Formats: sequence, C-alpha cells, structure tokens
Amino acid sequence: MRTPLIAGNWKMNLTLREAEALARQVADAAAKYNDRDVLIYPTFLQFVSVAKATAGSRVAVGVQNCSAEKDGAFTGEISASQAKDAGAAYILLGHSERRHVIKESDSFIKQKVERVLDQGLRCMLCVGETLAERESGNAEAVVLDQINSALSGIKPDQWKLISIAYEPVWAIGTGKNATPDDAQKMHATIRKRIAELNAAIAPGIRILYGGSVKPDNIGAIMAMPDVDGALVGGASLKADSFGDLIKNAK
Repeated sequence: MRTPLIAGNWKMNLTLREAEALARQVADAAAKYNDRDVLIYPTFLQFVSVAKATAGSRVAVGVQNCSAEKDGAFTGEISASQAKDAGAAYILLGHSERRHVIKESDSFIKQKVERVLDQGLRCMLCVGETLAERESGNAEAVVLDQINSALSGIKPDQWKLISIAYEPVWAIGTGKNATPDDAQKMHATIRKRIAELNAAIAPGIRILYGGSVKPDNIGAIMAMPDVDGALVGGASLKADSFGDLIKNAK
C-alpha cells in the first residue's frame, strides 16, 4: 500500500514572513491526518526558516532544485550536499519550468539526479509532455525518454529514494484539462517502465500528478489506481486551499 503524498511547490513566491506563517498553517492541517504525507518546497532563502517552523510536525521540507556540480566556483548555485546539510528531505528535479523555461536538457537533469542520489537524498523527478508533443501522438515516448535518461543505470539501493511527478505541461495554466483517465493512463505507463528498469520497486514507488490540481478535482484524480498524490503549484500558496487538498487526498 502506497502512502499518498501531497507536495506543494511554492516556486518563486512569498516573503519570508509569509512563508513561515504558511508553513505553520500547513503543519496544523497535516496534523489531522496520519495516513498521508505532506511535503513543501519553499525557495532556498526560505528553507531554513520554514524547516524550523515545521520542526516536529508531519510536514517534510525540500528544495526546488540543485546544481549538477558537486561544489566549486558556480555562482548562484546550490549543491545537493548543501541541501542535505541544511536538512532537506527531498530535492525536486526536472520541473517543467526548468525544462522549458530554463532549457535544462535530459542529460543535464540526469547529472543532477546522480548528485542527489550520491548524497542519499530523496529525488522527486518531474516528467511530462507539451501540448505539441501530445497532439503529435508522442506523449508517451517523450515521458518515457525522460524516465530512461534520468533513471537508467542508477544503483539498485537508490531506487527507494525515487518518486515521480507527472506534469502534463499542456494542462498547466492553458485552460485545457487532463481527465482522471488521462492521468491514470500516463501513470500506468510510467509504472510499467519503472517495472522494466526495476521490477521489485515498481509496485511501491509513488507517482504524483501535477497538472493544475485543485481541491475540487484531487479526489477524482487520486481515485485512480496508479495516482499516489499530487504536486501542487498555485493551490499550495494558500493555507485554506492546500489544507483542503490534504483533506481530500483519499
């Protein structure tokens, strides 16, 4: 049985004071449920304060990205080892904004995955296709290529550190909506490929859905057998909406 995971990606939002206040409110909301996990990704500048605000609660705190380099003269970057030292529980990699806005390649993301796993940290790998890729019939091929590139060749004992977040880029802020069946189909495809890479881990790996999740649709999406949670953007920035997401994550 896979424990549901609701993750909030705060992106480049909130002041330090707002982040601390929201973190405490999320901790209060998460305390009501012991059958689901909650994770938040503040900015680097907010991380330490948010971690302190949630200390002793059911809320884990991660970072939104890390460098592909181990350390050194890389101005503006944060290494996986620094994230570990600060107490990060997860590192989010391959987010659609990193892939399509910052132009990170599959091979570059694989380097980051390796850095995270070398530190023994949990890696949440984002994968997903654009509208053009879906309409051309290449959605599954694109997603599977991203999975193969990032995860092929990792060590057997590192698989327990992996979770996947499927982001249909075409359903994020476009007015187009993915149905629960759309989500299930891709999640099942992802799980099948993971089984081909590591059959033992596939039944237990958590695959989250990340396409404009809101309190009124999370229940239907998470009713799908291969959907194990949600990676939430805008709806995680308000205590009420994120609390409702946690509540409705059956």
